[in-house]
Amino acid sequence: MRSWICIKSQLHHFQFERMVSSTKGKVCVTGASGFLASWLIKRLLECGYHVIGTVRDPGNRKKVGHLWKLPGANERLQLVRADLLEEGSFDDAVMACEGVFHIASPVLGKSDSNCKEATLGPAINGTLNVLRSCKKSPFLKRVVLTSSSSAVRIRDETQQPELLWDETTWSSVSLCEKLQLWYALAKVFAEKAALDFAKENNIDLVTVLPSFVIGPSLSHELCTTASDILGLLQGDTDRFTSYGRMGYVHIDDVARSHILVYETPEARGRYLCSSVVLDNNELVGLLTKQFPVFPIPRRLSNPYGKQAYQLNTSKLQGLGLKFKGVQEMFNDCVESLKDQGHLLECPL
Repeated sequence: MRSWICIKSQLHHFQFERMVSSTKGKVCVTGASGFLASWLIKRLLECGYHVIGTVRDPGNRKKVGHLWKLPGANERLQLVRADLLEEGSFDDAVMACEGVFHIASPVLGKSDSNCKEATLGPAINGTLNVLRSCKKSPFLKRVVLTSSSSAVRIRDETQQPELLWDETTWSSVSLCEKLQLWYALAKVFAEKAALDFAKENNIDLVTVLPSFVIGPSLSHELCTTASDILGLLQGDTDRFTSYGRMGYVHIDDVARSHILVYETPEARGRYLCSSVVLDNNELVGLLTKQFPVFPIPRRLSNPYGKQAYQLNTSKLQGLGLKFKGVQEMFNDCVESLKDQGHLLECPL
């Protein structure tokens, strides 16, 4: 009798899985092993989507092993090889998909990240390469592109009567050039190139512009932002000082915002995604109170001088998204760093 109940339970689960997977379409997520992409895949699988994730090496268990541990991965996740800088590399991945979430960024060496040409070229060409593949798909309904608040927030505040940036705002190319902020400049040019290409080729494109993404990492390998947070918690001031005033957002809010703009038919254009904007010293003040056990610096300098801008996220909130608070995002981040052995509970 117990065996029959078990079989019935398994059959019900199988039928439920088939029902769930049939209610959602097939989507592609580029750069699947990354910090944000992994979390987005987690949420997409939970929603019942069939996900095709692109990575440079699907056989690299160290890079992709965490994805196969996600609920629903064995049934509805497929990892395929694709390279942003190879023309046509994404053709097969997107061909049967109704939606594409383009999150991948070119992998740059440390010296390349400080070089204008080495940063801008791959970012623009990689984005256009994915969109050219999307253009060939007969089933495509919408593309969601991950940009960055860096494409909005780099502006000369002394020349602006209004310091509430929204989706109509673009970072100043001349100021990015002057400060040699090549990452921000790459995000500006890549997003504009994507919007132009989509308009010319009748592709339904929506862009999401997250601020500094905070939260738990599914992969044991830390991305740059998570490494910088770890350094700050351990007393390092060098890496974080360069950020200045910054918006912060929980990784789960960013993942949910991608799905929200994909599933909302009336979603159009750009969507800023940020919970709170803080100065360096406001941030470390909050963190020292929340985590007194860690040697967090008491003060950080700001290389950009006095900043006062805010990010207007009413457009995204108008679709129904509610942001998690700064304490929750950093608590989830710290717990993840401790669980994975990156951060000692009681540092000496």
